[in-house]
Amino acid sequence: MRRANFFVAATALGVALWSSGAPSVLYPLYVDAWGLSPATITAVFATYPLALIAALLFFGNLSDAIGRRVVMMWGIALIAGSATLFALAPNVGLLFAGRVLQGAGSGLAIGAAGAALVEHNPSTHARYASASAAVATSTGLTAALVAAGALVQYAPFPLVVSYLLLLVLSLGTLVALAMAGGDRPVSAPRWRPAQVRLVPELRLPFAAATLSVSLAYCVGAIFLSIGALMIRQFSPQSNVFTTGLILGSSSAAIGITALMSARLRTHIAVYTGAVLTLISLAVMAIVSVGGSLAVFLVWCVIGGAGYSCAFTGGLGLINDRAPIEHRGATMSLLYLVVYVLQAGTALGVGAVAASWGLTIAVFIAAAALTVMTGTVVALAWQTQRRSERIAHSHHAEPT
Repeated sequence: MRRANFFVAATALGVALWSSGAPSVLYPLYVDAWGLSPATITAVFATYPLALIAALLFFGNLSDAIGRRVVMMWGIALIAGSATLFALAPNVGLLFAGRVLQGAGSGLAIGAAGAALVEHNPSTHARYASASAAVATSTGLTAALVAAGALVQYAPFPLVVSYLLLLVLSLGTLVALAMAGGDRPVSAPRWRPAQVRLVPELRLPFAAATLSVSLAYCVGAIFLSIGALMIRQFSPQSNVFTTGLILGSSSAAIGITALMSARLRTHIAVYTGAVLTLISLAVMAIVSVGGSLAVFLVWCVIGGAGYSCAFTGGLGLINDRAPIEHRGATMSLLYLVVYVLQAGTALGVGAVAASWGLTIAVFIAAAALTVMTGTVVALAWQTQRRSERIAHSHHAEPT
């Protein structure tokens, strides 16, 4: 039962990320069909993290009180509703509404699923849960991008059929969650809206973990919101399936890297993610100036590997430190901050792109994320030093 619950939680996490990436390949089609600007497209993208933020802010600790499984079911049900709205959308208004449901549903599902992965971890290795989270998210995102590209290119009704697939997956996940074992806490306190607070000893590792995960998500925001538009700029002859494959290569790199680095020490993973992210930001700037599909693919692979290390390393910094009775709230607070920064990145890139073009927007984003990378390294180093001091003092205590 433990392994089955772990698998179902990973599936829910994958479906949540599938929903977040499902529209990315289709953004250029919406631009053509409805004459949308890059600013509008990034606003549609940013609606997702903004709705997710609201869900985490009010319901981030709900799974601590009523159980992970029920909250995941509510989240996946909202994602199913969002797929229906996207499939029926006659204009950009329903795209915004669909993203609201996607964000709210993912906000419920992600925090609960992340906590469930830790609690049902079938491995004795602590990093297995965070690595599995990265694999689940990358699998969902890769499948969404590749499947959407293929269905748009080769199936009828290109703005409908990929969302019907998401609807089927969501309903299947709901059935799996309904069949999973109950996990309602026996002595949980009565639920109240989440309070944004941390115990003092968690503040430094929480800051390091949150900024490391945020670094991954902010780079991902640029990639998912304007990646397809960038490909169109320097390779207008590329079809939608090719675009989906190229975008999917990044999320595939996330999953492969997570598997290969599962036994890396947490701090090493964070430092590796920072270095790879810096390299990917440089390649991203090169792509924006005079890109090609080959250079864009390099950005995808390096950026995906950096994302994976920053994400799994960041989660590892907090997973083994958060007490079980507050783990859902802690994970939800982490994702709350992460998605605030991701939404700000998407909206900022869109606003600058509307005024000065994509190239300037990418350069400004690269500079800001470089500063964030340095901050991540500094916080992770302080967290490591503190852990070493605590371990040394415990070792020195007389027995």
